[in-house]
Amino acid sequence: MGKIDHDAVLRARVLLLGSGRLGLLEEVHAYRVLAEVSPKAYLPKLVDALLSMSYRSRDPEVDLTLAAEAVEVARRIEDGAPKRAERLCRALDVYQSALFALGRRPEGYAACEEMAEAGKSGRLANVLAEDGRFREAAELNEKAARNGIPEHSFWNMVEWAANLEGAGLHDAASAVFGELLDQTRRAAAGQRTALAILTWELVHFTRMREAAGQEADAAAGRREALAVLEELATTGEPENWSCVLGWWVTLFALSGRVDEPAASPESPMPPFGTDLRWSSATRDAFLGTLPELEAEAARLREAGRLPELVDVQRRISIRAALREGNHPYRFGERFRPYFDEGVALARRLPDDPARLVRAGVALARRLPDDPARLVRALTDRSMFLVAARTFEPAFADFAEAVALVDAR
Repeated sequence: MGKIDHDAVLRARVLLLGSGRLGLLEEVHAYRVLAEVSPKAYLPKLVDALLSMSYRSRDPEVDLTLAAEAVEVARRIEDGAPKRAERLCRALDVYQSALFALGRRPEGYAACEEMAEAGKSGRLANVLAEDGRFREAAELNEKAARNGIPEHSFWNMVEWAANLEGAGLHDAASAVFGELLDQTRRAAAGQRTALAILTWELVHFTRMREAAGQEADAAAGRREALAVLEELATTGEPENWSCVLGWWVTLFALSGRVDEPAASPESPMPPFGTDLRWSSATRDAFLGTLPELEAEAARLREAGRLPELVDVQRRISIRAALREGNHPYRFGERFRPYFDEGVALARRLPDDPARLVRAGVALARRLPDDPARLVRALTDRSMFLVAARTFEPAFADFAEAVALVDAR
């Protein structure tokens, strides 16, 4: 500690004890001075004030300066002080966010590692997933999830399963997601969660089992999802649940990861399976490809290359959902065109003459050259319609998708 300016200390005390309302900047100046003479009392207050200033800022450079100071101040709080770890993690979280926003990824990664050492490993797991280091991310997910709580959140379990699947550990991923699915089944039976959420989880579990080559499990999942959809179409949701669009967005986006470029440290991708806890630069880069994809879709449409067009339109739909799919205002009206177009394009795929012989002309003329694309488009629209609470058309679409799969 340097020489104490006692006049400055007195002015700071008078300022804080005054009856007038202080601005944050004045508070910060006062706490800086008083933290030198009474660190136990004023270091925590200084951290909180610095972070409050950063929350009001719209400039990453300002955020970085304030957060860097908050981190250094939080480190000076004595070990064992109340909420020391919590304050340090909050400061580090703001710090890493500013670093990633400014493209300083290695420094942001180091801040995430320090957060993990302080007990908050979620952000580090996200960053590892952005870099394609799925196995390491899954190990952190497991440590966080196996914390003695008998039931785990949707968000934690989906993220964990997604990282296991990204690492190629399909059976382990299905086991984790299956644990979540069993939990949701019990909650739905007791009317403690929406049947819509159960439907989305069942369909995603079906996709996972298909990817693992477990067709029997996938077929069972389709039948169960169809039964739940039939119940929704017949009676609706037993309870009036608040907005659950985040569940739909997360699983819809995760289903499209396989169609995106592989993640790497040189070319980070979103940590699919999370509830949008992404680095801002990664999110901006991912959503920023929309104009490029729309231009590609226009070229493919002009060239009549329907299979590729179907795939690109789906990637566009996923980005649109990630950008604003959590907002319920005019949800159905805003998103219906994406899914209607996906189904319409998939229906235009040409017939396969060999299947005319195998399945009979009447049925086969309704089957596309690649039925998987139409099955996917119908399933996507069905799950969107569930999100839009339009259950009868959702059941019809999924029933058609199941029929197409069974006819293969």
